[in-house]
This record gives sequence, structure tokens and C-alpha cells, in this order.
Amino acid sequence: MVVKTERFPAPGETIIGGDFYMFPGGKGANQAVAAARAGGEITFICAVGDDLFGQNALKGYQREGIDTGAALVVKNGASGVALITVNQEGENEIVVASGTNGQLSPEHLEKTLAGNTDTDIFLTQLEIPIDTVACLAGHAGRNRQKLIVNPAPAQFLQDAILNGLFLITPNETEAKILTGIEVTDEKSRAAAAQALLDRGVQNVIITLGSSGSYFRNAGESFGLPAPKVRAVDTTAAGDVFNGVLAVCLAKNMDWRSSMAHASKAAALSVTKMGAQDTAPTKEEINQF
Repeated sequence: MVVKTERFPAPGETIIGGDFYMFPGGKGANQAVAAARAGGEITFICAVGDDLFGQNALKGYQREGIDTGAALVVKNGASGVALITVNQEGENEIVVASGTNGQLSPEHLEKTLAGNTDTDIFLTQLEIPIDTVACLAGHAGRNRQKLIVNPAPAQFLQDAILNGLFLITPNETEAKILTGIEVTDEKSRAAAAQALLDRGVQNVIITLGSSGSYFRNAGESFGLPAPKVRAVDTTAAGDVFNGVLAVCLAKNMDWRSSMAHASKAAALSVTKMGAQDTAPTKEEINQF
């Protein structure tokens, strides 16, 4: 649920906002839709309530060609919602009520993934219980499958998740929470990324908003600029980047090409209001 406003209110302040919108969203859902529109074959493991929000969410995923057979529908559960304020620069502030997201348990994940050894890439974020993320990391590690963790909403991650992880994609704020290093320039980006490599992560991408993204692993490091666009709403930009990146890597594109393609998709997404609906199609990305 989104309100546009000229500026963010100060603590204790009430201001009059502008337009109000309701969009389908959720970090995992945004990533799944972005990946599907980019040409990926997607199974979405999620938890929704049997309320109107949950029913509409599942219908929306199915319209995008996403397999929802692994979705957990919680009886009498309230689906997760996000309250979003967007200022005139297109920046946002978000508060999430997790609802049934918090009921996506390791037990459900283990049941769903039993016998799964052929998934190209798993992608997750942190709007689900951290124990479930750790369970997924363990499954991927045991089966030598690739896992991408988008560490948002930001929190510190245990070594059980990071050690052996294929890829982590923090933004600057998340990188500081993970490493204690404030990311302000090229030197600090390199230091933060190296700190994550030292904890066992194989590859690190730090996303930098309109400044692009930074990659580092044991063999190379480089930065890529982002396409210049007029930002209207940055709500799902990181989710779109991660979803499209996962598809590119699953298709064995190299790091530079994958990041450039994902950056195009993210740039296109910020030119529109919303979350899932802002994810561009494969054709739109290729023509940009």
C-alpha cells in the first residue's frame, strides 16, 4: 500500500500525502515475477493467507507463468503487507507486516525440496524466517546447487548461511550491517566485499542504486554504471535486479553481462509506480 508525498514526515509529524495506490508486492514475489518475465522457469516457494490478498497473489503468480505448487496457504492467516511512502525524488520508506511470511518454516521447505537436485539457482531474501534461509543454504550446499541471498530487509547473517554461499547481493546499507564497514567509495566497497569473501561467500555484488553495482570474487573485481533514467519509484528495483540476475546466471551468462542486463531491468522498473508490475519483460530489457 503506497502513498506518494512531497517529503517524508519527521518522527511524530503528520503530513498530507498525495496519491494512494495498492500494488502486488513482497520481495520474494517481486523477484519471482521479474525472473519469470525475463524468461526464467520459476517455482515460487512462499506462504500466503487464505484471505483476499493471498488469493489474489496466487492468481497473479499463475498469470505470470510461475509454478505455485509449493506455496503454503495458511488457514485463517493474514498475508504479508507492506506500507510504503514515496517522496518526490522517488525514494521510499517501507514498513512490512510479515503475516504468513513468518510461517514459511524449515519443515515446509524440507518437504518441498525433498529430492530436488536439478534446480539451477535458488534465490531468497530475508522477509522469511532466518532458520528457513539457513535450511535452504544447507540444502543447496549439500547438493552443490547455487544459492543467491539478497540480504534484505537487512540483518546480520550467521556463518552457516555465508560459508560456501554462491552469491550475496547487499546494497550499501546492508553491506555495512553484514560487515561493519561503511560503504562510501571504491575502497570501502572492496573492503566490505572482501570481508564477505573472507567469511566463505564465493561471489559478492554490492548494489549502488543509481551509481550501478560492484562485483568481487577471488579472481576479479569491477564496477558497472547504471543506465540513467528519471526515477519515479525505486520500491522494487533491487528485487528486479536480483530476479533478472538469477535468470542470466542460470543461462550461463558471464558476470558483466548478467549484471548489465539486470541493471537495465532495474532501471526500467524505477520509471513506473509499483512493485511486481514494474518488472520489465525480456523484450523490453533487450530493446532498452
